Amino acid sequence: MKIALPARAKPFVDGRLPEGVEAAWYGEPGEAGGAATEAEVAWLDLFPPHIGAALDAGRRLRWVSTMFAGVGTFPLGVMRERGIAFTNGAGLHNVPVAEYAVMGMLAAAKNLRAIIHSQDRREWLADAPGKAELFETKALILGYGQIGRAIGERLRPFGVEVIGVRRRAASGEAGVLGPDAWRARLPEFDWIILAAALTADTRHLLGPAELAQLKPTAWIINIARGGLIDQKALIAAASRGAIGGAFLDVTDPEPAPAADPIWSTPNVLVTSHASGRAQTRTTERAAGLFLENFSRYRDSQKLVNTVDLTLGY
Repeated sequence: MKIALPARAKPFVDGRLPEGVEAAWYGEPGEAGGAATEAEVAWLDLFPPHIGAALDAGRRLRWVSTMFAGVGTFPLGVMRERGIAFTNGAGLHNVPVAEYAVMGMLAAAKNLRAIIHSQDRREWLADAPGKAELFETKALILGYGQIGRAIGERLRPFGVEVIGVRRRAASGEAGVLGPDAWRARLPEFDWIILAAALTADTRHLLGPAELAQLKPTAWIINIARGGLIDQKALIAAASRGAIGGAFLDVTDPEPAPAADPIWSTPNVLVTSHASGRAQTRTTERAAGLFLENFSRYRDSQKLVNTVDLTLGY
């Protein structure tokens, strides 16, 4: 059996594959198509157009694995038509993304940008530019899956009250709301944290109506996908001081063009989708998950993190 694997995973996978398995290692994204040719299995962490090219080359593919948690850039319809099983990296990025979200909240509360600019000017500030505390504030996490829960676990020791939103909230689960209950409660929260998958149902989850309900001091933290927010409405709200601000690790479009007003909007911090890359062990964890799933695949068992190619997550 031939499988296509990214070269960066070689230190964690090489020597752990069963006999009779031929590994084709690829480095650059453009090399993935060559590796996928004649392959039955491929680990593909690619964006368009490279993912399409790799799938076109891999006409024998039966299972594709990715360490990405969000899979909106993959041609799910094509994969569904071809009967390709697809697994993602849900859970692999919990630690770095959750830490990044907390960093964003602390940066907002203490106005870290103003502090950094004061150092650039070599100016000793007479007072702290940010005086907010996380203690006894209230956070709403839209998308209370693995990453959302990891964020909540890190916020509670700070004294933050956490409420999560799930598409399928378990009956009676404390601190969790269903998809129809959270909008009416928006005025309660100091922090709106976006950790949901981007689908047709969640695009512009926060639009003009939702932004209008927020406290004028509320901050939005988005470590998921830019399309979850109506960015024009966000820019307008932040520019007129209707909200406290936003910490955006993602934008819409992404990357944000140099002329996009999001870069210069008051009280908006943009960090270039770095949360999932601010890590040292994710590839190691991804290799462990791949090897577990590869064993399951060979034994015709259910794969971990199987993506529903219709729902998109």
